[in-house]
This record gives sequence, C-alpha cells and structure tokens, in this order.
Amino acid sequence: MITKENIDCLAEKFENEDFIWNDPIQFPHRFSKKEDIEIAGFIASLVAYGKRELFIKKLNSLFELAQNEPLNFILNFESKILGDFNYRFGKSEDFAEIFNIMKNLYAKGGGLEELFKHGYQEGKIFQTVCDYFYSRVKNNVGQGFYFMIPNPSKGGAMKRMSMFLRWMVRKPPVDFGIWKFMPASDLYIPLDVHVARISREMGLLSRNSNDFKAVVELTENLKHFDPQDPVKYDFAMFGYGVSSN
Repeated sequence: MITKENIDCLAEKFENEDFIWNDPIQFPHRFSKKEDIEIAGFIASLVAYGKRELFIKKLNSLFELAQNEPLNFILNFESKILGDFNYRFGKSEDFAEIFNIMKNLYAKGGGLEELFKHGYQEGKIFQTVCDYFYSRVKNNVGQGFYFMIPNPSKGGAMKRMSMFLRWMVRKPPVDFGIWKFMPASDLYIPLDVHVARISREMGLLSRNSNDFKAVVELTENLKHFDPQDPVKYDFAMFGYGVSSN
C-alpha cells in the first residue's frame, strides 16, 4: 500500500501547468469566458479516448471548425459546419446531434452547469445528463452518440464524464473551479485502464473489473488520504505511471 506521504508528493509534483499541455484539458484552457471553458471542456471530454496524440489532433481539427469560439459555435450550430468530421465511433451525425441538443440547452439559458447542477441536486448527476441528451434525440444517430454520452445505468466507469466534472469543479492551476454547486469531495476519480492498473499496484483497488463499482472503491480509498479532495490523486496516478516507466 502506498503511503500518504508518497502519494501526496506525486500529486503535488504533477499538479502544475506543465501537465496541461499534453492533456485534453489544454482545450478549455484556451479560453477565459465561463461558457467557452465549459463547452470546450465538454467537447474535449467527448473525444478523449483512444490514443492521446490522435484524439488531440482530432480535437484541434474540431476547434478549427468551431473557429475557436465554442459558445458561438454551439449557439449558431448547423450540421453542415461539420462536413464529414468523425472520430472512431463518432460519426458526423453523432456529433451533430450532441451539438444541436447543446444548442437548445444554451439557447434556453443555464447551459451545462444548470444541467449538471440539477442532476447533482437530484442525487443522480450522470444519469440526469444522460437522460437529458437521450430524450432529445430527433435524428438518426449511431453507436458513437451513445458512446460519447454513456448511460451510467449500464455500470460503466463514466471516466470522461468524471474527468469533465473534475475540470469544472476542482481549483486551479490545472482545473478551473468555475462550478460552485458541488464540493470536490463529491467528485469521482476518472478511471481508465492506466489509472486502474496503477491503483492496483498501489494497493488502492481490489476489484478486478474497471466499472463504476471500482470507481467508488478507489475514490473511497483515496478519501483516506484527503477526504476533501480525493480526486487530486488523479495527478499522482499519472505521475506514478510516468516515473515507473
């Protein structure tokens, strides 16, 4: 079992601005307006799977299509803007449907923060977001839509949604801290294959499956080190992987 001293040291070492530039969080860091930050972060989280260099390249292309104006892009979105843009499971029609739903969300006011806040207050934050998007599908969508907006009732780790929430809720310098409706203590660790492997090596995760039950187990174990901010150890997992290579 890793010690608090060691894991705190790793977290502190890697939670700095140098972390930003090789991570998908680089995209919301291009902006200063709250709505631009949260929209850029949400879009980046949709595509943040697979090989890092590939999805970062794709996100650069997508933000070029958006003319690096996320809020304006969403409020004035038309499907033709995307052309044949796609990334792995996500085809252009899948992205278009998500952006059209976001367009209505922001046109009515409140945007993503109000949606996530409502879900948090209802005690089912991820399910509320999922249900909102699923209930507003008007056109044919494929596997990509449901992969990018996963359904928590299926028991998956909800890694990208947890990552996006970390970005919005935790304090800077890496994260933004622009959403105040929930404390950092209620965040979940973003669990991918890398984090799962590292956490097992650290003695912090016993569950074999990389599902949401594993997320809960790992997050609860990290609260023994810092009950107010357990997800800061996301940086420690990254750092442990880097330093052990």
